[in-house]
Amino acid sequence: MFFTHFDVFLQQIFFGGTKMKILTGGQFRELDLYTIEHEPISSYDLMERASRAVSDEILRRWPDDAQRVIVFAGPGGNGGDGLAVARMLAEAGRHVLAYLFNVKGQLNPDCAANRDRLLADGRVTLTEVTSELTFPELHADDLIIDALFGTGLSKPLSGGFALVAKRINQSRATIVSIDVPSGLMCEDNSYNDLRVVVQATATLSIQVPKLAFFFAENQRYVGDFTLLPIGLSHEGLDAIKSHLWLTEASDIKALLRRRPRFAHKGTMGHALLIVGSRGMAGAAILAARAALRSGLGKLTVHVPHACLTLLQTTVPEAIVQIDIDDDIITSAIDASNYQAIGIGPGIGQHRHTAAALHAYITQQNGPMVFDADALNLLAENPDWLRDLPADSILTPHPRELDRLVGHSSNSFDRMNRARNLAIEHRLFVVVKGHYSQICTPTGDVLFNPTGNPGMATAGSGDVLTGIITGLLAQGYLPSEAVQLGVYLHGLAGDIAAEALSEEALIASDIIRYLPEAYRRIKN
Repeated sequence: MFFTHFDVFLQQIFFGGTKMKILTGGQFRELDLYTIEHEPISSYDLMERASRAVSDEILRRWPDDAQRVIVFAGPGGNGGDGLAVARMLAEAGRHVLAYLFNVKGQLNPDCAANRDRLLADGRVTLTEVTSELTFPELHADDLIIDALFGTGLSKPLSGGFALVAKRINQSRATIVSIDVPSGLMCEDNSYNDLRVVVQATATLSIQVPKLAFFFAENQRYVGDFTLLPIGLSHEGLDAIKSHLWLTEASDIKALLRRRPRFAHKGTMGHALLIVGSRGMAGAAILAARAALRSGLGKLTVHVPHACLTLLQTTVPEAIVQIDIDDDIITSAIDASNYQAIGIGPGIGQHRHTAAALHAYITQQNGPMVFDADALNLLAENPDWLRDLPADSILTPHPRELDRLVGHSSNSFDRMNRARNLAIEHRLFVVVKGHYSQICTPTGDVLFNPTGNPGMATAGSGDVLTGIITGLLAQGYLPSEAVQLGVYLHGLAGDIAAEALSEEALIASDIIRYLPEAYRRIKN
């Protein structure tokens, strides 16, 4: 069974019952070699297995027998995959042209074996390029298979290969990359020449995703990615140490607790939200409603008087505690009787609000949830970071994170900065976005698979703050609350998009579909 990036959260890919590891290019090659040695299986037969998975997926998704297929194969293992796929597609009746680039006369042995097999078979028109190439004319209805370079690439494409990538990108054809788009590094592309990276319509990735697939700036190269399991060694995967993970539905279901039969509001947690200011009552309302929908027993909301009427009218289940100021938060109330505290949505950045934030930070022993203006105030007062209670949860979007840790040149850099922040100050840092990243105090980074572009709407982050605060108050550990909260938030957004469309989705719809998200996780 194969999985696209869009529906991976609805499926489960098991690797010994653990979260899915995200491997570096070097670790993936290590797993490949471990499988060859311990299955045991020859490298050629393992290439056949991978190529069969790729060709079957191509035939499933692009079944038009009249469509011309053009394979561009490099001299390494990825090129060998491409030649094997060319043979298999031809065997299925497809019209296939293949171009093998062998300008140095040094082919990978398995690539050479597949070349010889293609020549003997005769069904594929094969051109072996040893010097200059008269580039074929490409048509919009062609299917191009990119098999120039895979996970072993360590430097930007140059010379003839760069020209080939540019010509492929200039075509209007459908482009399918095997394992990774040629020219894209598996992790860090800070020093890459992205002008010469193949821009795939779809990437068929072998066994596990590559880290670069989860970064926004690489979307134009990766396209939609699909994972193709080929039976690489579970034992070998378990032995590889990684701090990068993709959360799965099974992980989240294991975290979800069954509500006690004799539960009452006093045993299901009492949370405090410090939210809102004049003109920003909506942030307070969204966070409060989301907290209550998380399963919370009781909720107190501390707001300025300007938010009172709207909050009492729209969230009658909440207890409202009024600040001494009409317009902004200026004081810290006694929070010793609350199981969790969330602060930030809509509070503004007035100096009196900053003083109240600092008072909450210094008074609390247990973890807190910080979002929005609370993060901006921390960025203005970076010395306060060392005072944050251990295991507190920060939920910045990329710009808020940049204010906290400095400007990042790309998503890989931003991830590392967020990870260092989490380690240094013993925090959980959620970098919000598609594939939200949860950076933990121990240095792990967990990518969340739920969520969609429709959630890029005002108030979505306020909803997440409410959910995580509510879970924390119910007794979930911070590591559990943040994983479950981020997953639930994205899943509710996905269900809302299914029902309403991404374009029409607004933040309150995420709250509306939280009950269905809980049901799907349970089932």
